[in-house]
Amino acid sequence: MQSKQYSFTRQVETHAHADVIVIGGGPAGTAAAIAAARSGKQVVLLEKSAQLGGMGTLANVSIFMPVGNVTGIYREIVAEMLAEYLPADHDQSIAPQYSPFLFRQYFNEKMKKENVQVFFHSEFVGAVREDRRIKAVVVSTREGLRAFEGDAFIDCTGDARVAIDAGVPYHAGREGDGLTQPMTLMFTMQDTGKPVVPILPEGCYEYNDVADLPQGRRLYWEQNGDGTLLVNMSRVKANGAKIEDVNYAETEALRQVFSIANYLQRTGFETYAIAHIAPQTGVRESNQIEGLYTLTEQDVVSGRRFADVVAQTNYEIDIHSPDAQKTTDEREVDGYDIPYRCMVPAAFDNLLVAGRSISATHVAMSSMRVQATCYALGQAAGAAAAIALDDGSAAKDVSMPKLHAILERQGVRFRVVTG
Repeated sequence: MQSKQYSFTRQVETHAHADVIVIGGGPAGTAAAIAAARSGKQVVLLEKSAQLGGMGTLANVSIFMPVGNVTGIYREIVAEMLAEYLPADHDQSIAPQYSPFLFRQYFNEKMKKENVQVFFHSEFVGAVREDRRIKAVVVSTREGLRAFEGDAFIDCTGDARVAIDAGVPYHAGREGDGLTQPMTLMFTMQDTGKPVVPILPEGCYEYNDVADLPQGRRLYWEQNGDGTLLVNMSRVKANGAKIEDVNYAETEALRQVFSIANYLQRTGFETYAIAHIAPQTGVRESNQIEGLYTLTEQDVVSGRRFADVVAQTNYEIDIHSPDAQKTTDEREVDGYDIPYRCMVPAAFDNLLVAGRSISATHVAMSSMRVQATCYALGQAAGAAAAIALDDGSAAKDVSMPKLHAILERQGVRFRVVTG
């Protein structure tokens, strides 16, 4: 049966205008907003939920994966929130575990200090375009549809929602079948200091061996000495940007969480109780735009360097099986550059895309997708948007010497590569 289509036309009131509109308040979005504001721009940050931090808070992915370059706004966040983890120099790796609740409060205060105007419960609905420019974005708010006008726009939705709606070409998942990395619902357990009675709610699974577990392995962190165990062990075959996939994932992942907790309570964590289950299942991969340059597996494994570098990482290739098999493709890399061009859609002069949905192949994306790298990409996008406005240039024509100079002033240091 062919689905029925409707034409939906509405006059939408403009709620605010800003120099730079950032859509999405995760790592890329928060860093983009801060960088643009520090460059003297009036910035509006639109976030669909009630909190900033993206998967780090919303999905309780409350650990930073090691990227080999603790620099820029990311380093600043670590210094202010997790000082005990701060390395002496930038070209080192850390993997700090943090409280998503403290992080949420930290970002609220930081945005006030940075003069970034944040709008919560503001979910992107559509883009208003005119020739090669985005004129406004329409968002759903508690007062209905509202438009936010801007001179530059940065899509940090994680799913490239703004870019795709505006007509930017994109792809999803691995080449061949389009399957994305599976989704995972993170949760924490707390050491109560006394035995707890394991529970197994109706509809859950009884796991008795490591081989029974969704990932076929035990994966958790307990780094801060406070009895908080952060668990990353569920796995659901789903694309986080698809309606039916997400509907399935949210119920299946929760079923797995209770089953995993029950297993852990019987196999070494007899005194631990569930303390917090993330309010939404975490997404590793969904959509990638087609930008001026596409980061490839060869770039990653060969350690390629680019003149328009905006982020560096040596985080491993890390592909959780898109088929939801109990395997993970993990390959160490020495370090590589991510070029600015990966964030630039060819068809628009005032739109950038930052975060995990930049132009990259399935394998390359598995390495660049982690939070620390997304902070770096967002910071570069925010600074670049400010330069484009100052110079009256298109995003694709932003001067790299100027961008690198601003990033350096904002604390970004790139690893010196020899040989």
